[in-house]
Amino acid sequence: MNADCFALMGSMGWLGWLMPLTLLLLVGLSIASLTKYLFHRS
Repeated sequence: MNADCFALMGSMGWLGWLMPLTLLLLVGLSIASLTKYLFHRS
């Protein structure tokens, strides 16, 4: 599974590396803002 993913990312070039990283960043930011909201509300 991981090897297939890396092969796909390698064939796509920089876009294949940028998209998963951007997705991870967005998920991390949304989780951080959610926890911040939950803790500041109480």
